[in-house]
Order: sequence, then structure tokens, then C-alpha cells
Amino acid sequence: MAEYCTYEKYVFKKKLETLRSKSGRGTELISLYVPSDKQISDVANHLREEHEQALNIKSKLTSNNVRGALDSLMAKLRHLNKIPENGIVYFTGTVDTGANRTGLENEVLIPPEPVSHYIYHCDSVFYLEPLEEMVKECSTYGLILLDFREATIGMLVGKQIEVIKHLHSTVPGKQRKGGQSAHRFEQLRRIAIHDFYKRIGDAASEAFLELEPAELKGILIGGHSPAKEEFSEGEFLHYELQKKVLGLFDTGYTDESGFSELINAAEEILQGIDLIKQKKDMEIFFKEIATESGKVSYGEDNLRANLEIKAVDVLLLSEDLRAERVTLKCSVCGYEYKRTRKWKNSEAVPAAGNCPECGSALEVTDVIDIVGEFSELADKGNVRIAFISTDFDEGSQLMIAFGGIAAILRYSTGV
Repeated sequence: MAEYCTYEKYVFKKKLETLRSKSGRGTELISLYVPSDKQISDVANHLREEHEQALNIKSKLTSNNVRGALDSLMAKLRHLNKIPENGIVYFTGTVDTGANRTGLENEVLIPPEPVSHYIYHCDSVFYLEPLEEMVKECSTYGLILLDFREATIGMLVGKQIEVIKHLHSTVPGKQRKGGQSAHRFEQLRRIAIHDFYKRIGDAASEAFLELEPAELKGILIGGHSPAKEEFSEGEFLHYELQKKVLGLFDTGYTDESGFSELINAAEEILQGIDLIKQKKDMEIFFKEIATESGKVSYGEDNLRANLEIKAVDVLLLSEDLRAERVTLKCSVCGYEYKRTRKWKNSEAVPAAGNCPECGSALEVTDVIDIVGEFSELADKGNVRIAFISTDFDEGSQLMIAFGGIAAILRYSTGV
């Protein structure tokens, strides 16, 4: 997956969420994906053909809306001198805005990765799947935990741990039954261990070989010694998977609770993936809270103040944060104030109300995206911005307990 600036990715995902919430009353929303090697003239000719075909649509309203969307697209193409390197994507059409009203939606996106195919799609919703795949975290690591009693197979997909299979062994304990010689008992025990390793290898192959080779970034093996060493050295894994083993790590647990331990133990190897970086930032944040060092900040006003005096070292923003800073003004008496409104299911919670001074209706005069505002303040203060997923416990706490925004400070400010 191509590198894509974290803030840009946040904005891009937010745009996709907004487009996902839009719908038309008929099949009148057009999604147009144009790769870089497509001739603009060819696209224009195709749109003119679609414009003529739209005359055959039975519903006159739908026909007019489709042709209106195509007119808008053709007008945009006339102003396009060259298709960008990653291609370009247009979303145009008449959307239902509620209260029996409609409006024309026009969105142009430059994708984070190259558009591979030319797509013209007309439906009651926008076709977003190709773009959603581009921003999806696709790094996958195989996870294997084992000792002589049990084994657990799983995967780390992006930031989420998936449990695939849990196996129990038939390996007898080290105490032999009466009547068996020590040699015979040990021989039977080694056979049972070998069979168990083979079952683990077969389960891992079944799980991991289904993935595309480039998708599986590596395999981590954890558990107790000497089981994990014997398993790795005994070629029980398929040879293609054996080449992807990144290391062996000691873990106290070999059931699914050991996966987090395994990922933490492999921190040096996995330090490049987002999950480890995010976990580290949140660990520091909660450590500073626990020690009452004063080197943390949370609450929108406090954070804004600390950013303005350049006291912030790391700005922690939840990937799920959707909020705007709204300026409300009374046109009658001039009263003005600002408030924050949160987004829910891609729709902003209304910020309207009445003036506390004269009772007249307040008007929204300015809207600023909170993440954009804080990112701009962070850039001015040479602050590192960390977008935190809610796919792990500490990340969820950032969103639920701290409103999705917090900071690690360079020094205690008392703010």
C-alpha cells in the first residue's frame, strides 16, 4: 500500500463516510473512476454516449437528473488538462437531502493509490469500494502460540487480532504410567509431540496459505521452550511459510490471551507498524496520568491552550473523532459564541439554538473541523500527531473517556 499522510488519510476517510451516507431517489448517482493512462477525449466520448442513452430512462425525473449529472461531469473534464498520476475519481448526482428536498452532490477525489480500471457506475448510491480498499490497513501477520498442551493460531490484520483456531494436544505428562519403561514412555511421548506439531503446521498452512503472498508480511511464533524451537526447526510449516518466520518469542500464555503478549514481545520487529507505535504513545500517556506528572492534557479548551503556547509534544487524536467547532451568532443583538458539535453516522448533530440574550434564533456563521484546526496548531508548534485506532483497549479509552483528543506535554504547564 502506498504511503499516505496520516492527516490526509483521515480527511479522505471522512469524505468517503460522507459519500457513503448519500443516496439518490433513483439510479441517478454517477461514480466515475479514470486511470492515468485513459485519454480524456475517450472519457468525454463515453459520457456523451451515456447522455444520449439516458433519454431512454422511463422515469423523466431520473432521466433529467442523470443527464444533469453527466453535463456536470463533462464540464469538469473540459477544465482537466492532464489526468493525475494516481488517476481521478468523480462522484456526481442528485441526492436526497431530507424533508422532501434534493441537492446536487459533486465531489472530486485524487486517490491515495493508482486507479487500476476505468469504471462508470450509475446507481442509487455511490460506488466507493475501490477507494475504501485503498485506505484499509492491509498488513497481515500470522501468529502461532504453542506449548506441549495447546496451540492457538491467529492473525494480526492491521490493528485487529483475529483468532483462527485453538488446538489441544494428546501429549502425556512427564510422569509415566506404571508398567511402562522409561524409554518406551518417552518414545510414545515424542510421537505424540510430533503428531501435535504436524497438526499445528497443517492448521497454520490452512489459515495462511489462503492469503496472497504479498499480503502476509511475516509470522511470529510464541510460547514456551523447547516447544516453539522444536516446532520451528522441525519444518512442520509449509516451506513458503517457513521463509516468513520473523522470530520466536517467549510468552506466558498459549491461548488467545497470549497474542497481545506475543505482539509486545515482537515489538522491535514490528516497530514499523502502526499498532506498536500507537500502543507506545498510549502507554506513555496513561503512565504520565498515573504518576501525576502534569505532562498530559485533555479537554478541548486545555489542549487548545497548550498547543498555542507550544507545550505539546505528541497530539493524540482518535481515528473515530468527528467534530466541528461552530460559531453561532445572533443577527438581532450581535451575541456570538463558539461550541463544538460531534458527528454521528456522518451527520452533524445540529448546533442550532436561541440567543440567551434576546431569545432570537442563532445562525451558524462559521464551521471548522476540529481535527483540521488542531493539526494546524500542531504544525506551528512542531508537534507530532498520532492518530489512534479504537481497535485496542487503550485506543477505545481515548475516544470514550477523553473525547478522542489528548496530548503528551513537553513539560507541566498547569493548564
